[in-house]
Amino acid sequence: MAKSKKVIITCAVTGSIHTPSMSPHLPITAEEIADAAIGAAEAGAAVVHLHARDPKTGKPDQSTDAFAPFLKVIKQRSGCVINITTGGAMTMTVEERVRPAAIFKPEVASLNMGTMNFGLYPMLARQKEFKFDWERPYIEGTRAGFFKNTFADIEYILTTCAENGTRFEVECYDIGHLYTLRHFADRGIVKPPFFIQSVFGILGGIGPHPEDVAHMKRTADRLFGDEYHWSVLGAGRNQLPIAAMSAAMGGNVRVGMEDSLWAGRGKLAKSNAEQVRLVRQIIEGLGLEIASPDEARVALQLKGGDKVAF
Repeated sequence: MAKSKKVIITCAVTGSIHTPSMSPHLPITAEEIADAAIGAAEAGAAVVHLHARDPKTGKPDQSTDAFAPFLKVIKQRSGCVINITTGGAMTMTVEERVRPAAIFKPEVASLNMGTMNFGLYPMLARQKEFKFDWERPYIEGTRAGFFKNTFADIEYILTTCAENGTRFEVECYDIGHLYTLRHFADRGIVKPPFFIQSVFGILGGIGPHPEDVAHMKRTADRLFGDEYHWSVLGAGRNQLPIAAMSAAMGGNVRVGMEDSLWAGRGKLAKSNAEQVRLVRQIIEGLGLEIASPDEARVALQLKGGDKVAF
């Protein structure tokens, strides 16, 4: 399987990690999420990775009613690849998490590859005031809680989406998650080409050191050979340095306000598009080109935007 020579930029525009009090620029309403995704695509993102939120409180919301308004708008106004999360939030059941992908049948859905400690609570050291009652306990809850993604959960998501033609952004937060993907691939439950998103810098997962990045890439190469496309995301201040490493190593990148609120040291990003422009500068500064949405579709063997259910 020939590797794409162009770099696929994914932008995760809101996520479920950061809360509204942490940045005034975090997209919350359906209109804000749609505008953020379209802006990111116009800046160069081939793929947009989407979560939904309660428009009044900003709390993560995995209901189909929360997703429907912005999915339709993005599809009407942009040709980008739409990726719907099945990660949702740590507080949700796997049935809740998979429902939007099962109903809307996107080209891509995310898939977390293992149960893990997912420590967000250190953010409380710098965020003292909160606008909404849910925010502090939500973040504090990651000290004693964990992100549940058992083998049964993963198989449930894969089999629920099996007939939809949806491919997966396989999120691997540690080396063992690569072996879990290999397990499901060996069983024929998920098929190549795999789009492996290696995640660096989440407390509880692999770290952001260059040796960690190289270790993930070497292991994926050994386990999957030419049957996969590699992408990375770095949490927080690691976003751009990790992206630069991936691009230099022949990989793809993910940015966005799900993963980082920043656009440089001490500078809040004003938009997802700003982060896309910054990583695009790095990619093009290395003499590389970015992939268009249709080029990403070819590389990842996606079914096409006309075959989704929204």
